Amino acid sequence: MPDRTRLPLDVDPDERPIRPVLPEPGSPNVVLVLVDDMGFGASSPYGGPCEMPTAQRLADEGLRYSRFHVTPLCSPTRQALMTGRNHHSVGMGATSEMATPEPGYHGYRPASAATIAEILHGNGYCTAAIGKWHQTPPVEVTPSGPFQRWPIGEGFDFFYGFMGAEMNHWYPQLYRGRYPVEPDRLPEDGYHLSEDLVDHAISWVENQQAITPDRPFFTYLALGATHAPFHVAPEWQAKYAGAFDAGWDVQREQTLARQKKLGIVPEDTELAPWAEGLPAWDELDETERRVASRFMETYAGFAEHADAQVGRFVEALEEMGVLDNTLFLYLLGDNGASGEGGPRGTFREHLVGHGIQDDTADMAARLENLGDPTTYAIYPAGWALAMNTPYPWTKQLAHLGGTRDGMIVRWPDGIEARGEIRHQWHHVIDVLPTILEAAGVPAPDTVEGVEQQPIEGTSLRYTFDDAQAADRHTTQYFEMVGNRGVYHEGWTAVTRHGTPWEMVSESRTPFEDDRWELYDHSHDWSQARDVADEHPERLRELRALFDREAEKYHVLPLDDRVTERENAAVAGRLDLHLGRRSISFGPNVGRLTEDAAPNVKNRSHVITADVEVITGTSGVVVAQGGRFGGWSLYTVKGVPHYAYNFVGRDITVARGTRPMKPGRRTLKLRFDYDGGPPGDGARVTLEVDGKPVASERIPVTTAYYFSFDETFNIGIDRGTPVVDDYLPVRNRFEGLIHRVRFDLAQVDDQAADLAEERARATMTHQ
Repeated sequence: MPDRTRLPLDVDPDERPIRPVLPEPGSPNVVLVLVDDMGFGASSPYGGPCEMPTAQRLADEGLRYSRFHVTPLCSPTRQALMTGRNHHSVGMGATSEMATPEPGYHGYRPASAATIAEILHGNGYCTAAIGKWHQTPPVEVTPSGPFQRWPIGEGFDFFYGFMGAEMNHWYPQLYRGRYPVEPDRLPEDGYHLSEDLVDHAISWVENQQAITPDRPFFTYLALGATHAPFHVAPEWQAKYAGAFDAGWDVQREQTLARQKKLGIVPEDTELAPWAEGLPAWDELDETERRVASRFMETYAGFAEHADAQVGRFVEALEEMGVLDNTLFLYLLGDNGASGEGGPRGTFREHLVGHGIQDDTADMAARLENLGDPTTYAIYPAGWALAMNTPYPWTKQLAHLGGTRDGMIVRWPDGIEARGEIRHQWHHVIDVLPTILEAAGVPAPDTVEGVEQQPIEGTSLRYTFDDAQAADRHTTQYFEMVGNRGVYHEGWTAVTRHGTPWEMVSESRTPFEDDRWELYDHSHDWSQARDVADEHPERLRELRALFDREAEKYHVLPLDDRVTERENAAVAGRLDLHLGRRSISFGPNVGRLTEDAAPNVKNRSHVITADVEVITGTSGVVVAQGGRFGGWSLYTVKGVPHYAYNFVGRDITVARGTRPMKPGRRTLKLRFDYDGGPPGDGARVTLEVDGKPVASERIPVTTAYYFSFDETFNIGIDRGTPVVDDYLPVRNRFEGLIHRVRFDLAQVDDQAADLAEERARATMTHQ
């Protein structure tokens, strides 16, 4: 009998019973780098003022695309990028924090729309996602999962990054795989998130190449920059000192002149009209100009610093000898530049998110701090318009300022052209089919046994070596928070329903009253001349086309709410706690997103902490949010405290008068909500063992969200501190926590009625 205890040495490896799936020989590596919130006219390769030498190098050695389009918001672009389908087709009609129960807006990617990573991984690629991941439903970002919509469940072997819309670059809250981690360095040690992300990208590829060099890799590097908050070291800002003192009007003219010289836009391109409601530079006073200039210096330094980190990654790939057979796509924006800072800009982004303008005099007094950990800044909307040169409007809108961004493609082993520009019309859904064609991987009919819905993008591979090739992507709809548009064969019809820096509104224009504009791009590159009155029949045809596309891709019913939808109760999202009004936590619970934490907004509630203290016990018992919005129940040398931080501007602290006695104690916080509309006032009372020890009045509370980047934690306040009574780190409770219970009152009837009325008014068919 043959010896079955060992495998014969002469067995052909191809006949072994288990062997890995291998890609086609010569399959390229794929790197996809995505910059956040960068406009078409921001980067130097596209004529902008932000020096980005890495992007310039890749453009000189590859191709620049002049008519590449995205959706007008973060999550929708990212889901479309990963799946090759329109964002409503995969349930991501708005950001994941704005999801509603409607089919085009629920925020759950269907298994019938496999990601790039799933397809490449199934064809032998090693895969890694590093940086921003903004597609997982927030209610699933918990230790309980489920994890199939995390990066590690969507085809990536490795993930290191953050899960939400934005992240503090000095004190980030990150994940490795599905496990929460925090950097082992602080900003005073030289830490910065962009550098950390690229360190991990380099390390992952180095390991992959050392272990499995026969397998190509797919690396998705999604930077948090240049989304708010603008966080960058002073030396990067200093490089731009005085560079923007002439203002945004002059900057637009300078950028357009460079764009024409570069051939990015035609010689007859005009600047689109200035957005109504925003001041021209000469309408600002001296203080307003000084503040605005510093905002732009900070942004430009932030952008250049981010590009420098991408440069380190490029150099590492070159040193490993893998750069030339890497299809490298550098997307300079996931939407247009953000106008969400409003006319003045802000040091505290959540202010404008709740409809409140920052105070210019206060910002002027703190200019030296701009970009440091005490700020959470975003620039004035005037700079967003300048960064979108030559196009109109900004992020959120379906106009070109919200939807057209730069994209650079480099692949020396697969593209003969060097330093050329491609003017074919393309969209972010075209990236997936492009990568598959370059890799020689057919689009799958089924993935994991699930039949796949059609890929809706068009590969742009045909443009790589044919600058004159006719457009193949000739029709594309756009929609975001009620702003709509449609492109078809050189014409665009578009309507602005809302204003991007007015994110909270009690009343908006009915959709049927919106005025549609029409643009003929054969004579007007930049949407500078509305010809709706000259071609009414053409406009009717395009509006009818939009209606058909909207029906086909689950765009309806339209919903124009922005900040309001970021409160899960108002939006009607899944309640993780299944309506329970009494929720109990042990001492090790933490890193819960806003949707996963008890929803204490706009309602009375009681927090009861069963703790043991020793003499002088300090630390956080339970906290949610951080320096720019949140609340915290904590002790200082045994004295109980409760702090309520309203959007980083107003902090109310109820302080006990004496330390708690050592031993087991019941620490209680009573939050008595006034019961009016969302964001009404409240009175808070601290109790120890049933006896009141402090009480304070909170005039205004947080109506919609505390924070996108900070979390809910028992026994510690992770990230930035809610209040400066304790340090941002080393604030763990020094005693023993047995349980922390939340007793939540029914949401006030008046507030619920207002929310319901608002939802009925806005969620209507066109």
